[in-house]
Order: sequence, then structure tokens, then C-alpha cells
Amino acid sequence: MSEQSTLSPHPAGSTPERRLQAVLLDMDGTLIESEGLWNEAEADLVAELGGRWTDEDHERNVGSAAVPVGRYIIELTGAHHLTPREVATMLYTRFRSKLVGGAEVRPGAAELVRVLAGSEVPVVLVTSTERELIDTALARIGLELFDDSVAGDEVGANKPHPDPYLTAARRLGVDPSRCVAVEDSAVGVASAADAGCVTVAVPHHVQIPPREGVIVRESLVGVDLDWLESLVALD
Repeated sequence: MSEQSTLSPHPAGSTPERRLQAVLLDMDGTLIESEGLWNEAEADLVAELGGRWTDEDHERNVGSAAVPVGRYIIELTGAHHLTPREVATMLYTRFRSKLVGGAEVRPGAAELVRVLAGSEVPVVLVTSTERELIDTALARIGLELFDDSVAGDEVGANKPHPDPYLTAARRLGVDPSRCVAVEDSAVGVASAADAGCVTVAVPHHVQIPPREGVIVRESLVGVDLDWLESLVALD
């Protein structure tokens, strides 16, 4: 699959003065309150297919891309006449209908994005969600504030594989170990940490198992550039 860059016309470049070369932000559950909407969309579709969607089912799939969730739903409901891609498309249709006006913003998320957008440190959206939904989902923050974005259908392997974060770093020309990634799910944390990024976990809907080197915060409130840079080790 060819890479689709969404770099802004005047991208912020990394500077020698800063150890921090980029900040890479997950979307669903990290920046916006969309996990509840995904849960509703999943439950609606599973009911239509004759099954029952539980909180446990949702927790097992938090952070996953739509196609793996589609595969899970097929196994749950026995809807083997459908492909995972077809189920994913059905999920997106239901999710989009719940996104009128954009999803609610997580505490501190909009403020953090604005701070980063006004700095010389690039900020990139790295999401499992496919390109077609990002603008709508992020309407209350604004995709235009990001220097680049990597969508789930623009990588060879989606989260929990490290490819999304490696792709973001490669497109910026920066070292993943000098990037801070922010995630809310175990799937996302695995992706970012395995890519070599300094990883901040902000658990929301599900618990994240402890992992060496992963910094855990209750929210994004109060996160600023100096704190993010303090997480990056000196050479």
C-alpha cells in the first residue's frame, strides 16, 4: 500500500536544541470520547446479526482496528456469510451516524494539541481508525492542528503492531526513541512501546497491564511540552 502523507504545507521540524523530536497521539479514547460510541455501534450491529454484545466483548476489542473487530463479531454471532471487511464497513456506517458534530473531547486533550501546534515540535495523529472517519471524529479539535496523521488503513499492519508509530516517525525523519506517544489502551501501548517510543498511558475504559518504561497518568490535564521533553532520555 502506498503511503499517504498528510504533512502540512509548513511542517514543524525537529530542532537540535530539543531532545523531544515529535509527539504522537492516539485518537479514540485518548483525545476523544469515542469508545462509548464504538460500543453502541458494535452492540447495535451484533443485535442485528442475532447476537448479544457485552461490556466484556467491548473491553476485549478496545484499541483494535475495525477489521479485527469484524472478525470477532463474525465468530461471536456466527455470521460467516459476511467477511470481516464487510462487517467493518457496517460498523463504520453505524459509528458515523453517532458522530454528529464530532465526539466529545477528553480532559486536557484540546489544550495539549493547541500547545503542540504552537510549538516547533511536530505533533502527529496515529490512529487505528480509517481515514474516512478521522475528520468527522476529530471535528471538535481539528485535524488541521496536526503536522501529519497516520490512519489505520495506511499501514501494512495496524496496532498492536509497531508499524503505525514507525510509519509516523519515518515520515517525519525522526528517531522513535525521541518521540513521546500517548495511548489509552493495551493494544495502543504495545504498538507505541514496541516501536521504541517513550510511551504515556492514560487508561480510560480499560485497565492497561503494567509495562516497564510506560508512564501512566490519570488524564492529559496539565501535560505540557516541558513535561513531555523531560521523559526523553539524554543522549
